[in-house]
Amino acid sequence: MKTSRLERAILTLNASQLSADTGSHISGIDPRALLCVTVFYLVAMLSVPVRSVGMLIWFAAYPILSAPLAHIAYERLFLKSLYVLPLIFLIGIFNPIFDKETAFKIGSVAVSFGWISFFSVIIRGLLSVQALLLLIHVAGFNRICEAMREMKVPAALVTQLLMVYRYLTVLLQETLTMHRARTARGYGKKGYPMAMWGPFIGQLLIRTLERGRRVHGAMLARGFNGSLMSEQNRKWDSADTVYCMVWIPAIALLRIIDLSSLLLKLTT
Repeated sequence: MKTSRLERAILTLNASQLSADTGSHISGIDPRALLCVTVFYLVAMLSVPVRSVGMLIWFAAYPILSAPLAHIAYERLFLKSLYVLPLIFLIGIFNPIFDKETAFKIGSVAVSFGWISFFSVIIRGLLSVQALLLLIHVAGFNRICEAMREMKVPAALVTQLLMVYRYLTVLLQETLTMHRARTARGYGKKGYPMAMWGPFIGQLLIRTLERGRRVHGAMLARGFNGSLMSEQNRKWDSADTVYCMVWIPAIALLRIIDLSSLLLKLTT
């Protein structure tokens, strides 16, 4: 039987709650070390001036070099990050309209700073998603939340993240149930008429809220007190320290030094 997109999405979410690849080169690294490096990378990369595209491109070295260590092809990681491209596109599409100051010319065509900042937003968004996908692929979402709890992140925030992530699975399962019911009664019709989307989304919201209420009641019956039970992570060891001491200075170097300008000066 052919697996639908909804079923594949549910399987992907369920698999990402646990460690996706325990045999990778960095799967043994403590999730706290992975989280620290990822957060430092995001802060350093997002703090690059919006017009410094040449400096920003060098930050692609982190996902490109980390992907083989995580036993995932960078091409696959890049294709997964493209799912958020429409959202990133909407965020930066107005930059060329409001910022028309000329940055440089290619022949007779003037390129404005607005277009430079637009491509900068796209690069930032894709690299951020790739870094997060790598983190989830190696550590799994549950272990990441456990690392956040051990790093003294407020328990309420960690619990909310876990519950929202699990609610996505509930939402997809209810969507799959409604889709199967529609297919069984659709007499061969695969598409959804425009007039049907409103009732479909409304019923989906009601069904997921009711399902979430039942899940919450079951959790309360089993002693839920606002925080989820967690497993004990292993102790921090020298490999975790080495991992942080390699990546954090390297990322800081990319943020401090504009390698593109430096290479341009050396070549000219």
